[in-house]
Amino acid sequence: MIQDPTEPLHETPSEPAAEPGSDGPSFGQGIQSTLQAPPDLEPEPAAADDEEDGALPDAADDDFGDVVAEGPLAIGRAAIEHAVRHAPTSPGVYRMLNAANDVLYVGKAKNVKKRLSSYARPTGQVMRIARMIAATVVVEIISTATETEALLLEANLIKQLRPRFNVQLRDDKSFPYILISGDHWAPQILKHRGAQSRPGRYFGPFASVGAVNRTITALQRAFLVRSCTDSFFESRTRPCLLYQIRRCSGPCTSEIDFPGYTELVREAKDFLSGRSRAVKQLLAGEMEKASDELAFERAALYRDRLAALSAIQSQQGINPRTVEEADVFAIHQEGGYSCVEVFFFRTGQNWGNRAYFPRAEKSYTSEEVLGSFLAQFYEDKPPPKMVLLSHAIEESELLASALSVKAGFKVEVLTPQRGEKKELVLHALTNAREALGRKLADTATQTRLLEGMSKMAGMATVPKRIEVYDNSHIQGTNAVGAMIVAGPDGFIKNQYRKFNIKSEGLTPGDDYGMMKEVLQRRFKRLLAPPVEGEVAKPKDDDVPLWPDLVIIDGGRGQLNAVKEIFDELKLTDVTLMAVAKGPDRDAGRETMFIPGREAIKLEPRDPVLYFIQRLRDEAHRFVIGSHRTLRKKDIREAGLQEIPGIGPTRKRALLHHFGTLKEIERASVGDLGKVPGISAESARKIFDFFHPQPGAR
Repeated sequence: MIQDPTEPLHETPSEPAAEPGSDGPSFGQGIQSTLQAPPDLEPEPAAADDEEDGALPDAADDDFGDVVAEGPLAIGRAAIEHAVRHAPTSPGVYRMLNAANDVLYVGKAKNVKKRLSSYARPTGQVMRIARMIAATVVVEIISTATETEALLLEANLIKQLRPRFNVQLRDDKSFPYILISGDHWAPQILKHRGAQSRPGRYFGPFASVGAVNRTITALQRAFLVRSCTDSFFESRTRPCLLYQIRRCSGPCTSEIDFPGYTELVREAKDFLSGRSRAVKQLLAGEMEKASDELAFERAALYRDRLAALSAIQSQQGINPRTVEEADVFAIHQEGGYSCVEVFFFRTGQNWGNRAYFPRAEKSYTSEEVLGSFLAQFYEDKPPPKMVLLSHAIEESELLASALSVKAGFKVEVLTPQRGEKKELVLHALTNAREALGRKLADTATQTRLLEGMSKMAGMATVPKRIEVYDNSHIQGTNAVGAMIVAGPDGFIKNQYRKFNIKSEGLTPGDDYGMMKEVLQRRFKRLLAPPVEGEVAKPKDDDVPLWPDLVIIDGGRGQLNAVKEIFDELKLTDVTLMAVAKGPDRDAGRETMFIPGREAIKLEPRDPVLYFIQRLRDEAHRFVIGSHRTLRKKDIREAGLQEIPGIGPTRKRALLHHFGTLKEIERASVGDLGKVPGISAESARKIFDFFHPQPGAR
């Protein structure tokens, strides 16, 4: 049948994924056809993998189902042949679905009819394709105006639907930028991620937040540009600490005039725009001039600024001589896994690198994985003028055309054979090889720790998902619970959750009651049936929704309280464990409690004990951070009156001395004690209010 183009696309659970890329469903404005096979077909089940964003996936097994049964394979071919009869000979995107309406594969073609016909051939298919055909009962088609649009739409659908038989880019977070704002007379330098809606100059992308932070810190030393917020800037009556340590020129209190600050901002922009040599020559000339005039303090300031610029460039490692703007991609495969290393070069500077571990079955070649990875990578990121590859991909010209359409300027996709471009690719390839080696080693270590945890807890299988719960509050106020998640590849941070404690009947400081509320909310939601009419969203890369092991911070009392909830909800397949701190809260002397068993104490140097400590400490870190965020919001809404013993007079004294609540929060006990009317005891109370110790209840 022909599907109405206004009907929504199918949503499916996440599984492996990926071929080339897209710019959103807006490209699918042509004919959208849904071609269905007879409803009584029974496809073979697809193999499911467990993995997580940014982590190493389980290697797909090409020998799965060594022999594909003739019946299901013939039925799958019949479904595809039925689709071929109605398929257009124009460009488009097709989706293969199984009996459960899960999307198995998304592909694109210049001639859809011809491409689908190739799947219907009786022989010559690799095992991966044969399994896909055997599971197919429905083929859906979206016609596009050009093959470029098909490429863009394909990548978009792969990232949305995560089909089982595609290559899949799983870590698709946006990249950070440096912004020099343009909406204030004294521009601010800051880290930025997301939509570039604020006026100003954006420089990036950088590979990581760490690279941005290091660069901003060095730029502050080199150009003395402010990093404070506008509200902080406007409230100053005297220069802040950054001025004292020579990381800001102090425009807030007119320590520098407008023309002087504007010149510093211009130099910072020039440096980030690639004119670093000219900026360094200018500073060197000013340093020599100051020295000749015997203005040694001014000369020392220029010397320090030059040293900061040199520090930025030394941190960047390699900086190309002839490549102004490019992304470099290199792929290495080993043991059934793939690693794609990406280097970012902008304005002739190296702005960092990042390793990706896309999911792909072992039958995919390096060229196939890289080609599919690239289209998905740029689906939501601006491309540079040049893309350099370690392997020649089949559709490099089509990809270049699609990226040029997306960017609005010509984009070259090259596989260099000599010169500096080749050197950059080889450097990236070395990093890809080393990154995959490290990841394989880390994964093996994590597997051994999980096996040890399973043995210690008496579990029948090795846990694939561990959830750790903790809560935090101060005398019952701003109570918050938190859940962190760990799996075969470490912490799964996009699965972390926080719970604002809502129960009104809880006694302030009732840890048992707080933990019970958190666990009830978590597992009742898991047990609740899906809402009728609600479209199920794909899971994050097949991370199990249900934990195999739940760890709570506490002793036998907390364990019994949570055990009551598990019994009430009839949760029998989840292992429960409580971790109690040792005497005097000593790390290494923890006691583990499991229902129906004696208390467990591990040897102080046992790796499994270290693993448990890491899990508990990560839960502490996350819950304390969540609690601080909630408390800061209340503080800013209610003012300093929330601090015991701080009345209006002392509040005014603090604000007059420090300027803002944020500066009061940053102050040390000694600095707080210097405020008129603030005693040593009050200073300690204020400091402790803003800086509770980890694990404070």
